Amino acid sequence: MENISSPDYSNKSCDHPMNYCENNRTDANETATTEQYFHPDFYVLLPVIYSVICAVGLTGNTAVIYVILKAPKMKTVTNMFILNLAIADDLFTLVLPINIAEHLLHYWPFGEVLCKVILSIDHYNIFSSIYFLTVMSIDRYLVVLATVQSKTMPHRTYRAAKIVSLCVWILVILIVLPFTVFARVFTITDDLDRKSCVLSFPSSESFWFKASRIYTLILGFVIPVSTICILYTMMLYKLRNMRLNSNAKALDKAKKKVTIMVFIVLAVCLFCWTPFHLSTVVALTTDLQTTPLVIGISYFITSLSYANSCLNPFLYAFLDDSFRKAFKKMLECRPA
Repeated sequence: MENISSPDYSNKSCDHPMNYCENNRTDANETATTEQYFHPDFYVLLPVIYSVICAVGLTGNTAVIYVILKAPKMKTVTNMFILNLAIADDLFTLVLPINIAEHLLHYWPFGEVLCKVILSIDHYNIFSSIYFLTVMSIDRYLVVLATVQSKTMPHRTYRAAKIVSLCVWILVILIVLPFTVFARVFTITDDLDRKSCVLSFPSSESFWFKASRIYTLILGFVIPVSTICILYTMMLYKLRNMRLNSNAKALDKAKKKVTIMVFIVLAVCLFCWTPFHLSTVVALTTDLQTTPLVIGISYFITSLSYANSCLNPFLYAFLDDSFRKAFKKMLECRPA
């Protein structure tokens, strides 16, 4: 993700989503000016926020992975998608300390290979969450439709969910591949010759920058969110207008709870990610000046998108009785 991981706003391509920059190459004087926008304590606060997100995200998502893999009753189709969602969030929180280190050091000390890995995982975080939620929404729609029509779903199996999850990962890897190619370590020409891990586009940089933003917006937001909205609209329409027979007067309690949980997880994801993608529209359609307000808003937007990686485990704990019981049982068994 075009994350904010250094106070040098001008040394990272689109470091904050509302700011426009070409190929990360700007005057060092602009960097110095930008660094004076905020009190130094502000730059200490950001690593603290990122560290909390990292600690909570790692703990929560690791617990989700552990429970789903260890508890036999948790091996369901929906939980397979939740497992992959937790793996994607865990993967992102695992590399967040490197972003924190770069923020504190004000330069990139980790080499080009790790630069490509980190920027790739940052972008996996943009696409993987929404794609797995799209798959979960498709699954919910099919379950509701089958229940309404009193049909069985013989092909909806745990094994099939594994195959679909693998296909999602392959798709996300292919989507992120261009960012992996363009990621590299760039040396900023100033008194310190600092290195920065950036997306370095060929000329013309302006075209490639806009193309990458549109690419991310369409594939990471417009297409999946439109699909989800259509699915839920159709789901509500069918539930409202189709006359259910005596065996399917309504979704049973368990299916209702799962559907509600998926909907709430989706809503939280959209709440966290919509400002990020809206800022892309702003970056593409306006010429915002780098002001303290713009920088502050962009930091907030990035932190909000990061926070999504640690919120889902709490939603599962509050909304899913089976997850809560399985986790409690694991804790009870552990001392023994």
